[in-house]
Amino acid sequence: MYKREATSKIVPWHKALYYNVLPEANPASMTRRRILVPFKKRTHDHRRCVDVALAEAESACRHKGLRFTALRRRVLTLIWTRHAPVKAYDILERLGREGRRAAPPTVYRTLEFLLEAGLVHRIESLNAYVGCGGAGTPHVGQFLICRRCSAVAEVDTPAIAKALAADAKRLGFRADRQTIEVRGLCAECNKVA
Repeated sequence: MYKREATSKIVPWHKALYYNVLPEANPASMTRRRILVPFKKRTHDHRRCVDVALAEAESACRHKGLRFTALRRRVLTLIWTRHAPVKAYDILERLGREGRRAAPPTVYRTLEFLLEAGLVHRIESLNAYVGCGGAGTPHVGQFLICRRCSAVAEVDTPAIAKALAADAKRLGFRADRQTIEVRGLCAECNKVA
């Protein structure tokens, strides 16, 4: 989640590109492209995704010395239950139906923790959250969002992130966070289009 800058200042992973502290700063890693979360079929069983995400989250939090509380665990579970963006108020409503008392600030603080820990991403255009397919691995994900079914796939193409960061730096623009969202149709929706 964090990379050290030359000055020993700790930098959150999503800001690392501005500071030119790139994930796995070897040249070979900049050409490696990965599909972190592919589009899932409608019949996909999310239980395995949830189990893997929770195991990765527990490991990452333990490694970083962070507390992975019951509420943080439950919110992450609710996000991973579908492969579509989940809004904070949807999480709040679901927690209420389960009998858990949680105020909006509590849910937003939990989401902020999950973001900073690298366990979820915020889909800016939708003001919603999706699980991170590369939890524990510094990266700047790019998102493919189906405009029909709202499914989201996450890819990691470091060359795109690096080029955008370089252009921003040349223009004197200090990026806080980099999110690339591409809208279109997933393979299943494309078949019926």
